[in-house]
Amino acid sequence: MASFVAEVLASSGKLEKEDLSSKISKLSRKVEETKEEVCDMINKRYNEFLPSLQGAEGLMNQTDEVSKEMDALKMCIESEVQQNLQVAVSEYAKLKQQLERNTSVIAMLRHLEEFHNAMEDFHKALLEKKYVKAAKELEKGRASADALKAWKGSELPLLRALSSELTVQRENLIYHLGDEWKRLVVWKLPPAKGERLSRLVLKGPVYHVAHDCVSDPVPELSDMKSFLKTELHLTLGATKDEGPSPPAQLACVLQALAIQGELQHKIKLFSQVLLKNMLKPLVMYPSLSVTASEQQQEGTTLSLQCVESSEEHSTPSQVYTKVTVVLKTLHTHLLDVSVGEKRVSVILGDLMWEEMSHCIIHQCLLYSIPTNSSQLENYNVVIKETEEFEKSLKEMQYLGGDSTELLKYARDVNCHFASKKCKDVIVAARKLMTSEMHNTVKITPLSNPSIPKLPNAGKGDKGKPEAKKLLPRGEATLENEKQLGARTLCLPTCRISESVQQLMDLALHTLSEAVGSSSQCAAQLFYTVRNIFQLFYDVVPTYHKENLLKFPHLAAVQHNNCMYIAHHLLTLGHQFRPHLPPPLSEGPATFVDLVPVFRKLGAQCFLAQLNVQRAEMLERLSTARNFSNLDGEENYSVASKAVRQVIHQLKRLGTVWQDVLPVNIYCKAMGTLLNTAISELISKIMMLEDISTEDGEHLHTLCQTIIEEGPLVFIPLPEENKNKRYQEEVPVYVRKWATFKELVIVLRANLQEIVDRWAEGKGPLALEFSSSEMKSLIRALFQNTERRAIALTKIK
Repeated sequence: MASFVAEVLASSGKLEKEDLSSKISKLSRKVEETKEEVCDMINKRYNEFLPSLQGAEGLMNQTDEVSKEMDALKMCIESEVQQNLQVAVSEYAKLKQQLERNTSVIAMLRHLEEFHNAMEDFHKALLEKKYVKAAKELEKGRASADALKAWKGSELPLLRALSSELTVQRENLIYHLGDEWKRLVVWKLPPAKGERLSRLVLKGPVYHVAHDCVSDPVPELSDMKSFLKTELHLTLGATKDEGPSPPAQLACVLQALAIQGELQHKIKLFSQVLLKNMLKPLVMYPSLSVTASEQQQEGTTLSLQCVESSEEHSTPSQVYTKVTVVLKTLHTHLLDVSVGEKRVSVILGDLMWEEMSHCIIHQCLLYSIPTNSSQLENYNVVIKETEEFEKSLKEMQYLGGDSTELLKYARDVNCHFASKKCKDVIVAARKLMTSEMHNTVKITPLSNPSIPKLPNAGKGDKGKPEAKKLLPRGEATLENEKQLGARTLCLPTCRISESVQQLMDLALHTLSEAVGSSSQCAAQLFYTVRNIFQLFYDVVPTYHKENLLKFPHLAAVQHNNCMYIAHHLLTLGHQFRPHLPPPLSEGPATFVDLVPVFRKLGAQCFLAQLNVQRAEMLERLSTARNFSNLDGEENYSVASKAVRQVIHQLKRLGTVWQDVLPVNIYCKAMGTLLNTAISELISKIMMLEDISTEDGEHLHTLCQTIIEEGPLVFIPLPEENKNKRYQEEVPVYVRKWATFKELVIVLRANLQEIVDRWAEGKGPLALEFSSSEMKSLIRALFQNTERRAIALTKIK
């Protein structure tokens, strides 16, 4: 078939005498030989590092000639196949596949040629310090190597050699770029702990120190004075031997870094040092200032200096001025360079603005928030300064058009004022709650907390006193002619903790700040006051728990504290509600719901202390051996000691609670405890089955001691002459007092006297004892005689 095709083609005059198949075979061999020679040359050049430039050029020319022959042959075959017989299709297909394979090899050889040319141009550009061209040529070489990697069947050792060459040359380029950056930007930083002063420069991807190496690129510094050694030197003068001037050279360096993908990392490291050692210290320390000094042929130097300042925090105006000096100097001498579609100042702003704005807000603007609502109007100056500061940063392209973090914070001054005020109030309140409770002040019915002057609630209130005059003649009014006393619903005289009085003053002052504020601010302040009282309810009983149980004085003071707070919560909302902005003025501003909560808290605290005292009293009486067999000297001594201890305990409590508790609460508390003691004594005596005459005398003596000294424990007031009234009213506060006195009479009475006091169930004795109790007591006191039997029959 091949000869037939040859004859047909030969007859057409389009092919030479040589057979097409043999020609392609020769061409294939020639291609393979060329491939081997080219690969050998590249391998020697980049793997074995042998100089073979002339041989490579000859091989490249040979490659071009073979490529041209292949193109001509391919065109000839394609045209002949399309015009001649269908029988030769399969043979031409095989030939075409072989030709395409040869074409692929030629393409691979072209990539190798491009790689080689790119690397040669790279070395030349690097020697001439044309860093942008060098970076681009390096990228061309990388593209050729990537194309070879994607080629199937490419030789792996050769690709490894090319990749290694690319890596080495990239690091070489980055080293030169870092060396140029090091010459242009020089940091002089204070030493970290344990190091000498070092000269820190940006070199490559990390920081290098001229003398002492540090592992941390940004030293941790906390002393303000150490920052005075910080300097940033920008070298802008050119030497005679240097080609382009530093500004043009800087642009080349930055663009080359951008092409190699290192610019972001380089600027990030620069921003970290700038923030840590210059910008943040300028914000945090009001005594630090910055100066920019320019020297011809040497450049510009930014250095930190110390100025006298008594302020604890920098003002926004000071911070904005200092930061603007630094950023404007950097923009003028370093960052005003375009890299692609971006300027370097934009990149630096994107990297550091979030952290920078956070520092300015929390170290400066936060402390500039007014602490008093009357100062809010003056804050417009700070808002204006913040607008000018952000405007200047946007002009220098450090900020984008939508970056307004500082301005948003400054404009929300009302919310920040309320938040800061609320935080300060809660902190102050908690400090008062955890302070000592024993420092007390005396509260009288005439004592009122100092309420700040509030604005007039409206004309409607002024007209109310005149309402009576405006009624039509002859129309009756429902007003009661008898008015309540001036001290009605007043808090009785007592003592409260000084901290609680200060806490109430704090609440009143906070509510007065809410008056005239915006609705949101007023709501925050109002609910902060509610939170103060809720915090008191949660903190004080827990924080002072042990002391409230251990010390009766503190328990009484805590009771008064709670009642004092509850008393003022009744009217606190009504005092301020008309003056608060909506919606607080429409109803929600009230504290009445907290009143029963605080009353219950105070009552529970004092009742817990009463239970402790009651338990101690009963424990002392339990040592009296049930007051039986008192004819023995030892038993009588024990019983007498127990009674004396109870009386002493009551007197001690009376003294501790004197002038602390309100008089009525004092008398009720002392009466309850005394009633507990005599009830226990009555119970023990009534349980005795046999009381001898001597026992009766001893019991009478003990009971008479309580009757005589019991009223003396009622000393609610420091003035002794005023306490007599309350000592005479003991039966009012001690429920079992009359019962106890009747029992004392019975212990010394004879049967006839007992029967007379019973008076057939109508006498005083019958009012205190039941018939069964009286009969049991008679059986214990008297022997079984006819007279006792007659007396028992009369007790019914």
